[in-house]
Amino acid sequence: MSGQVPTIYDWAGGRAAFERWLDRFYDLVEEEELLAPLFGGTVSDQHRRDVVTWWCEVMGGPAAYTERLGGYEHMLSKHRGLRITAEQRLRFVTLLSRAADDAVLPDDPEFRAAVMGYAEWGSRLAMYNSSDAGDIVQHAPVPRWGWGVAPPYQP
Repeated sequence: MSGQVPTIYDWAGGRAAFERWLDRFYDLVEEEELLAPLFGGTVSDQHRRDVVTWWCEVMGGPAAYTERLGGYEHMLSKHRGLRITAEQRLRFVTLLSRAADDAVLPDDPEFRAAVMGYAEWGSRLAMYNSSDAGDIVQHAPVPRWGWGVAPPYQP
């Protein structure tokens, strides 16, 4: 490897790449009878922008979700009471992967493992946070996701 390891955000192509990916994802969600009801049938432009801001921060981009949108506590409030099922969670992650292909995100295994690793982790946390469990963590920082055990290959 040469030089400094880029953030996942930079490797993906910055905010524009996350916008392209998540817009495609939410288009797929709107077509999905299992998931569309979680969003009232249509995913608003505001929701799309806010989720892009979240993903950008998590993947090493600007901390705009924390600074402008309320951080973890705000994201938690968006999931409370949804009662996301295991089937919905799995379909959510599956559509994220499909949308990454459709949006032509980097397809190297390291990048895909990192973003889909977060999708798995985050969707399982969102499912739990959407339940009636009494031990849901109310305050936490926005996670900052890294490459894990496989940074991107750089010749």
